[in-house]
Amino acid sequence: MRVVIVGGMSAATRLRRIDESAEIIIMEKGPYVSFANCGLPYYIGGEIADRDKLMVQTPEKLRERFNLDVRINSEVVSINPKAKMITVENREETYSLSYDKLILSPGSKPFVPETKGLSAATNVFTLRNVPDVDSIIQFIEEKQAKKVTVVGGGFIGLEMAENLFNRGMEVTLVEKASHVLPTFDKEMAAYLTKELKEKGISLYTGVAAASFEEEGRIIILENGVRLESDLTLLSVGVKPESDLAKSAGVRTGMRGGILVNEYYETSQPDIYAIGDAIIVKQKLTGEDTMISLASPANRQGRQVADVIAGQKRKNKGSLGTAIVRVFDFVAASTGLNEHQLKTAEQLYAAIHIQSNHHAGYFPGAQSIVLKLLFHPKTGMIYGAQAVGKSGVDKRIDVIATAIQGQLTVEDLPELEFSYAPPFGSAKDPVNMAGYAALNVMEGFSETAQWYEVEELQEQGWTVLDVRDRGEIEQNGAIMDSQNIPLHEIRGRLHELDRDKPYLISCHSGQRSYIAERILTQHGFTVKNLDGAFSLYSTVKPEKIKRG
Repeated sequence: MRVVIVGGMSAATRLRRIDESAEIIIMEKGPYVSFANCGLPYYIGGEIADRDKLMVQTPEKLRERFNLDVRINSEVVSINPKAKMITVENREETYSLSYDKLILSPGSKPFVPETKGLSAATNVFTLRNVPDVDSIIQFIEEKQAKKVTVVGGGFIGLEMAENLFNRGMEVTLVEKASHVLPTFDKEMAAYLTKELKEKGISLYTGVAAASFEEEGRIIILENGVRLESDLTLLSVGVKPESDLAKSAGVRTGMRGGILVNEYYETSQPDIYAIGDAIIVKQKLTGEDTMISLASPANRQGRQVADVIAGQKRKNKGSLGTAIVRVFDFVAASTGLNEHQLKTAEQLYAAIHIQSNHHAGYFPGAQSIVLKLLFHPKTGMIYGAQAVGKSGVDKRIDVIATAIQGQLTVEDLPELEFSYAPPFGSAKDPVNMAGYAALNVMEGFSETAQWYEVEELQEQGWTVLDVRDRGEIEQNGAIMDSQNIPLHEIRGRLHELDRDKPYLISCHSGQRSYIAERILTQHGFTVKNLDGAFSLYSTVKPEKIKRG
């Protein structure tokens, strides 16, 4: 059996491990067959110093270890499904090659928007592979570039902004959405916005690049702002590299993604597809989606090899679990965000908790803000987002595993974590998120979100701040709020009006929950501000009264 693979090294090595007799040929359009594309930004920034570290495998090593026929600089330009033949172009010749099974793993390519003057720009780059990195570094060094503009504030855009800054460049970041990292909810992304600004990144959100002038050296934004740019990196998203599949009559769907069944079979016999170019199912909703992440792509490569070898592995969909570092902060997410749930008209509840990544009394404790989205009746976990300086990956990975295992919020407090002061807390942030969600589900707490504060105030609700006076003097308070410290509240109930509703706030939500329980049991109408002052002041600093 001859299996030809366009890309897809994980499929090739898995197939060899389970079928020594198969003839396996890999076609690679570029000069490198297996490289660490997720590490490219960090090589530009100098954190990865050795370029050779980016090269995961070479054709020679793959032939020696796996008996694979790897053909670099070989582009598959056409497929004849009826004859089961491909046409290949390399630097010396064009030839035809037959196949018994064909696996397409072309990946995705950067999306380049149609923008006035962009085609004439000589200093605009995208980032996909090692040659792209080489071109960017060569341009920076030859042109002595100092000012760089990153267009797009998603995962790659943020990584590139950080690493170009670390390279000593003056960085401006432009994002068309209302906030950076648009796959995150606004209040969670606000922590990254704050970090970017504090580090010295010039940030423009809610606006796109309208035109490029002077061969790209001037960028005009939609709001009329003119940016000087020695080098511009476009990172506004990706699209599937599916032209080859389309030309072969393979059916495609949303955004041109390749349609496959649960066994990765396309609409053409004996042609399979995997990776960033295919449409998958969102694990929680069952709806079509596209998820360009390394972990699902590698899993798919292994599974399609099993399918071809006779093992009926199924594509069960993806959650889209992802993580990014932004200077000293880390942001990670899994499952659905609040915008997706609203779009789907799905009943949901949200809670935010703030907790240390290990015991607070042990040196070096760092705060984590964790958001959990769940069904308020069944406790089904829809998704989670977290930001912080340490321990973020651990908590999101645990919740991703809980979703995969179909656990509910009721199960989260039952999870037992390895605990010692340097590593965690007796009540881990994931446990705490479960407790907070259960309080909402079981009626012990009624919460309001950060975006509801002004509306509630207009309706006659009073924000009751239960922090100590020193905290308010140092950090400010929500406009028109009343202050009674938690430890004084039982003795000052007479100062409150039982005919008026109160929105309780503290720093993180723990003290406000205690105050909510006290006031509720004394006959007051109250809600707890989810995420409390810490979250609200981060996303709406202009609404904070200081002094």
